[in-house]
Amino acid sequence: MEALGIDIGGTGIKAAKVDTRTGNLVTERMRFPTPEPSTPKRVAKVVQEAVRHFGYTGPVGCGFPGVVRGGVIHSAANVSKQWIGAHGDELLKKATGLDFFVGNDADFAGLAEMRFGAGRGRKGLVIMLTFGTGIGTAFFMDGKLIPNVELGHLEIRGREAEKWASERARIEQGLSFKRWARRVNIYLGRIHAYFWPELFILGGGASKKFEKFKKHLDVPCDLLPAQLRNRAGVIGAAFAASRGLRI
Repeated sequence: MEALGIDIGGTGIKAAKVDTRTGNLVTERMRFPTPEPSTPKRVAKVVQEAVRHFGYTGPVGCGFPGVVRGGVIHSAANVSKQWIGAHGDELLKKATGLDFFVGNDADFAGLAEMRFGAGRGRKGLVIMLTFGTGIGTAFFMDGKLIPNVELGHLEIRGREAEKWASERARIEQGLSFKRWARRVNIYLGRIHAYFWPELFILGGGASKKFEKFKKHLDVPCDLLPAQLRNRAGVIGAAFAASRGLRI
């Protein structure tokens, strides 16, 4: 079965059609700039454009950077605060005429990695982390998702973790990969001390550069880059739509 997956981020909105049996993209992944300001109305127009681009008419999965419960947006860290309280499923259905399944973007990326990537077959607690504009986190216990865990907002050394250790922080502060990896290592160490996972999976935009900083990471559990890299969010969103998953 094929489904359209959309991944809304703080700087870009990515979309592709996915074979949800294999996790493979069946079209080129398109990237549209996130509008500024990133209000529901303006983002919905970009989503509408993405749907039209692919000529798609089926169910759509859509990852969103915040807490999502039953399609309702409860937080919005890197997009307009006007999203808070919005019914994401209904708003995007109104804009496109299609059924939408909106969920936390890190949760969808994690679903993809657990189904098709680095977490496949892993038991115990697996934590997926996406390093991009912010830091997204997703928890899986014996393969089952524990939704809407937002550990990107932990306080580290008096600062919000994602403003200190995200990919955006590395770029904006001009950090070398070595210096940035030291921050990531401190962050991962804090999470490990709280939850003792069996495996960390590192995804998001930074996963493409894993070879540049992996030697500087040292955590007391397994650590793997996301196999699907920054395609995971789109793949997981499409997979959720194909299964009718409302997180």
